[in-house]
Formats: sequence, structure tokens, C-alpha cells
Amino acid sequence: MDYARMRAIAEELMEHAPEPVRGFEINGEGIFMMMSPSRFHDFNAMRLSRQLDRQLPDGVVAFPGGDIEDATLGKLRRPDLIVVSDEVFGEENEPFNPRDLSLVAEIVSPSNHSNDYTDKMDEYPAMGIPLYLLIDPRKGSVAVMSDPGPGPDGRPCYRTRHDGVFGDKVSVGPWTVDTSEFRTYPS
Repeated sequence: MDYARMRAIAEELMEHAPEPVRGFEINGEGIFMMMSPSRFHDFNAMRLSRQLDRQLPDGVVAFPGGDIEDATLGKLRRPDLIVVSDEVFGEENEPFNPRDLSLVAEIVSPSNHSNDYTDKMDEYPAMGIPLYLLIDPRKGSVAVMSDPGPGPDGRPCYRTRHDGVFGDKVSVGPWTVDTSEFRTYPS
């Protein structure tokens, strides 16, 4: 099924979705309805947003949410946080163009971690997003990916990766994130 048809179906499904469904994503495998995240997930997103907001120049915001779409790749994703200019943010209420973003951040969910580690690790560099911050409260770890470009096999990938654990201060492009403010999921 082509991407435009999948997107139309997803929008129609959202009109009838029950309360816990907060949005949808589309990838090569189909349409995925997204449930509201846990409190710990949202806490970590809020902490990251606050830290970045203190460091961002005027005219740039850290926004928790927002659809990003690359119709040429047939992908629509909803990262947990994006960094984007006010100018782009203030445009018509359509998905963001991934090439307008400075950063996407994902906070790994307890139930669907392969999505963030595998699918988005391939899709975000293909979309031209310069920085991908992956926060994993299951393990208490973080990974910062940068330098999107062709990998050894010619497919888009992030060619630089730096790993850390909760408690570290990590560089994410021009910003510093203090991961001691993040919480792990309860056991």
C-alpha cells in the first residue's frame, strides 16, 4: 500500500481511537497506533526539555512531541522531543520536515525498545536529522548519534556514536545533558 493511502487510513483511525491512543507512526511495515507513555517516560522527557531550553539560543525550542514526516521515504514518526526553530515551529499545523530539526530524542519504552534501537536508527539518518539522542530508562543508559551519511554498505546511518550511563554529563552537539536527572523505570 502506498504511503499516502496509509496516512489517510491512519488519520481516519485517529478519529475513532479510544482515549489512551495519542497518535500514530508509519513505517515500511504499516501503521502503528501509539499509547500514552508512562509517567517515568514523561518525567525524563520533561527533564531533557528543561535542560535543553536553558541552553538553546533565542528563537530555538525543545518541544516534547510533534510529528515529523518524510513522504519520499514513506515515514511519519513522533519523537519524544525535537529541537526546532520558532520560525519553523510557527508554521501551519502539519508534520515537521525532518531536515528542519537540529535534534530528535527518543526515550525507550519498556515494551517496544527495538523500534528506537533498530527502526529509528535507520530512519532518522535517512531523513537527514543531524543528532539522535537515545535515552534508555530500562538500562540507565544514553547514546548520542551524529554525522548522518552513507555507511560502509552505502545505506544512510549515523557514523558517530557516543554512549553513556545515567549520572554522566554527555555532549549532544553543542549542548550538554546531565543524565543524573533522569530516572530508570521501576523494576
